[in-house]
Amino acid sequence: MSQSFSPATEVAVIGAGPYGLSAVAHLREAGVPTVAFGDAMAFWREGMPGGMLLRSSPRASSLSDPRGELSLSRWADAHGRELGKVLPLEDFLEYGIWFKERAVPDLDPRTVERVRRADGGFELTLCDGELLRVERVVVAAGLRHFARTPTVFADLPATRVSHACESRAMEAFCEQSVAVIGLGQSALEGAALLHEAGARVEVLGRRSEVHWLGGWSDARANGGGQAMAVPTVMAPYKQTWRARTGLHWRPAPTEVGGRFESWLGAAPDVLRHMPRRVRVPLTERCVRPAGARWLPDRLREVQISLSCRVVEARELDGRVRLRLDDGSERCVDHVLLGTGYEVDVRGYPFLDPALSARLRTVDGSPVLGGGFESSIRGLHFVGAPSCESFGPVMRFVVGTAYAAPTLTRRILGRRGPAFRWAF
Repeated sequence: MSQSFSPATEVAVIGAGPYGLSAVAHLREAGVPTVAFGDAMAFWREGMPGGMLLRSSPRASSLSDPRGELSLSRWADAHGRELGKVLPLEDFLEYGIWFKERAVPDLDPRTVERVRRADGGFELTLCDGELLRVERVVVAAGLRHFARTPTVFADLPATRVSHACESRAMEAFCEQSVAVIGLGQSALEGAALLHEAGARVEVLGRRSEVHWLGGWSDARANGGGQAMAVPTVMAPYKQTWRARTGLHWRPAPTEVGGRFESWLGAAPDVLRHMPRRVRVPLTERCVRPAGARWLPDRLREVQISLSCRVVEARELDGRVRLRLDDGSERCVDHVLLGTGYEVDVRGYPFLDPALSARLRTVDGSPVLGGGFESSIRGLHFVGAPSCESFGPVMRFVVGTAYAAPTLTRRILGRRGPAFRWAF
């Protein structure tokens, strides 16, 4: 079986999550011959736990299409759904498939096994052995390959430890004891879902405080290693901050970061030209581990132990024994890692080693120029791997509003506006 495309400007998009689907929608609307590979919304469908709520609100959870006709609100209207303040995973998945059916109905489900340089362009080897030549490749393969497993847990069997992106059915842990590692959204929501499914849960975190989004006060432990009772009374969420000048300053509608840094983070054209010593701390502050403002009430009966670190983890008699840095121990049935992700694009299995070796990276992330193009001409990265160059919104669905049109203009060779918000 063979497949061919016109010799100029054809593009292959690898990945069919929010960034991949949005990129294809914009490229095709612009007349760029584009083929897309992937399983639509697979990472969200297979990796996220059932019953999950998205951290971002519905207003910041739309995929991007060039005509603005495939927004989340349009999907809700078409299906008679009412969007609330939070968005259930199941609704987001339905919306993503609805978007795919309208923007990328011919999505190719085959896996891309290898991407290598060939004749000034790229050669793709598909899972059935077919070879495909294209001029450009857009990698939109997401975070699946970057789940971070701290070394201390590396030797535990898969039956005793899992990452938050591998847990779909929390009911499987009913009446089991589970230690949740981390204080970010995936850890805290995972703990809430486990508790609601009937598990005995303790959250273990290295920090001395839990950060809550939405303007609430931090909940602090009284000392190292002590358990924290999640407050039932929190500071009210304030939509508006009044400066001394009398101006009203709202956070950017991206919902990424606080009232000041959210606006810098929502300006990728500005951020990518800033020195790395400024850009990286800003990004880290915007994506620091934090829990959504609707989580504290659900964690009221869950023990959260702060300022503690697991220094040893080993299986013993069918359970997991954890030793903490204060000398105390825990014996649990399972460990859930809410330890986030560590981007290293050389870990994408489909990138030819010779291609990866030529790729300029910083701490595993590709160094990207205009239009999300890497140091290898014609090879683009969108989504989380572009966070190093374009800022924190690229870790969130809302960033598709900037990434997809910017990528398309680059591929068309058109100059865009000097500045564009990422929403």
